[in-house]
Amino acid sequence: MDLGLNLKVRCHINENGDGDRFVGVKADTNNAMVFFPMGYRLPDNEEDIREDILKLIDVIATFNDSTDKLLAMEQFAAPQSVNFPINAYMNIIRYFLEQNDYYKEREQVRKTSDRGKIDFPTSLRKNVKFFQEDGSPFFDRYTVKGSSPNDKNLITQIHKYCVYEAFSTLGWLFSPLPIKDPHITLEKERFLYALKKKLAITHNDKDKRLFQAMIQMLEYLDSEDDNKQYYFGTDRFEYVWEKLIDEVFGIRGKEEFFPRTKWNLKFNANKNNHALEPDSIMMCNDKIYVLDAKYYRYGVTGNPQHLPESSSINKQITYGEYIDNCRELKDKYGDLPIYNAFLMPFNKGENPFNVTNDYFLNIGEATGEWKNNSKLYEHVQGIVIDIRFLMNNYTGSHKSKIRKLAQAIDEALAKNNGMLPNED
Repeated sequence: MDLGLNLKVRCHINENGDGDRFVGVKADTNNAMVFFPMGYRLPDNEEDIREDILKLIDVIATFNDSTDKLLAMEQFAAPQSVNFPINAYMNIIRYFLEQNDYYKEREQVRKTSDRGKIDFPTSLRKNVKFFQEDGSPFFDRYTVKGSSPNDKNLITQIHKYCVYEAFSTLGWLFSPLPIKDPHITLEKERFLYALKKKLAITHNDKDKRLFQAMIQMLEYLDSEDDNKQYYFGTDRFEYVWEKLIDEVFGIRGKEEFFPRTKWNLKFNANKNNHALEPDSIMMCNDKIYVLDAKYYRYGVTGNPQHLPESSSINKQITYGEYIDNCRELKDKYGDLPIYNAFLMPFNKGENPFNVTNDYFLNIGEATGEWKNNSKLYEHVQGIVIDIRFLMNNYTGSHKSKIRKLAQAIDEALAKNNGMLPNED
């Protein structure tokens, strides 16, 4: 696949409207396009774009429920779905780039030398021996053990085949340079047998990951269809956004914050209903934050029609009310102040608000006209977050990001309401 050197022309930022919701990679043997989520800010540098594409694939593979899905398509209209092991392809490429070579089996060799690990049985057979007074033998030279790489080994040939296949499909993400075709014919059953046999006796973790990846690739490949068109990604990036928010800002074990309901029935056994489930609960500076991840377009369009509606606002207030009135939570956490926020994506470098220096930006708040709004959680803050920043920083420690988000919510709440009374 020859994409030239300009990756940026192969990238599209979707608007999350009808027919423009897909996030991921669409490719065939001659062409490829990468679709980023709305609000994404592409860098100008070619290598940075390459890194962002890899990060996009990583985020989708990590947080999308239908991981490693690829569709065989005719002009991207899918007649059938198949499992595409994208992580296997990428592991094969990474192994090759890290080693700067193909996998090579090392053959055991024996040579005559006066240094090295001695092979005593072979030395007794092959070398001139002298006997000491006590009858024990000694040698002027020994046969010693060694090893040398064997690039004609079957596993090496399989690796060459897999590397070429991986680079032909996804190598453009890593390097614009093509990999030489080894002209090896796929013998699927023979290759799989050899790899599984080798995997069973291998103890090196890096080699095991390589063999597993090659097995996954070979099990996927259909040698009779060499002209597929593929995609890896999702039309429902809102689920990825929710999990991304929860990964960065949420606590583990949030189930205790779920409001639950039940029916007490006269004529049947009582019925417990499914609980309401907030997307994330964040704890910071002895405060509780109820977060709702909304993959809504307001941060991109600035159109108030693209904001959460009453049902979402009322649900957030209910979450806060539940926490405020739950005896078990009070006993465990004390009387902590409770905050509420919607989190939506935006591009800090180009947005309808003309703000270019904040990764977190308050755009206003939502309230319920049926409440007297005396509680902090009755003022649901609208926060937009730079989506590229979040996707590139979802691993590692999140303490500083949590503090910055908490600060954005706290300061906005105080400013929007002329310093509400502190509920500490």
